[in-house]
Amino acid sequence: MKTTLSDIAHIEPFIIRTYDIDHQKICNIPALIKLMDEAAMQNVLNLKMSVWDLEVDKITWVLMRKRLKINRLPNLGERINIFTTPAGFEKYFTYRDYKVYAENGDLIAWSSSTWLLMDTEKRRMTRIPDHILTIKEKMPTQEDCLERPERKLPKFGMIDFSKTYKIGWYDLDFNGHLNNVFYSKWMLEVTPQEVLKNKKLIDFKIEYRLEGLLNEEITSEVQQIDESTFLHRLVRDGKELALGITVWA
Repeated sequence: MKTTLSDIAHIEPFIIRTYDIDHQKICNIPALIKLMDEAAMQNVLNLKMSVWDLEVDKITWVLMRKRLKINRLPNLGERINIFTTPAGFEKYFTYRDYKVYAENGDLIAWSSSTWLLMDTEKRRMTRIPDHILTIKEKMPTQEDCLERPERKLPKFGMIDFSKTYKIGWYDLDFNGHLNNVFYSKWMLEVTPQEVLKNKKLIDFKIEYRLEGLLNEEITSEVQQIDESTFLHRLVRDGKELALGITVWA
């Protein structure tokens, strides 16, 4: 798997801080996702395609799907570099890749994601405008891109574990809805503690379906498929906000 630094790609350095780690002094999954989000934000700011640049068009970016694969998580004090780039367009969708490198250049984690643009007034998806499509010629070739997230996850069945959360003010992002990091965090936290404590997450797929808004009560449900595989979903009033699947080793 190689990395090509084009005019539209970005590399952001980070140091793993004490607020990023778990009891083993290793970066936790929500913290890693947050760092990847920050690298992507710096990328779109540089490209003049951030949510604030798009306010004049009354549109904003919304994450739709993500797949995260992990070889290992970085340790406290470790320096990492996160590479990210726009990775393709379709009619309504755009793609973004992330690669997390150790200081010695080893690839330790990577993620592919699918995004859409939402009309901020009508709260529904809209076409990608021409001024964003101008970067299409600078996109990396398909051979340089990660495999795109799967469009369909397994159907959730029986509930084995669950926990209910209420969306607070500081759970919201700049779009005014539940931050995608909390989707992942709330899904993972309902996984049995012996798995969280003794195993390592190696594969995480998530599909975002609906917005979560201030003061809403969200239930995180988990179905255990086998000793290493779990299905996840976030539910509000019987409607699925997100679906996920995790694999642990």
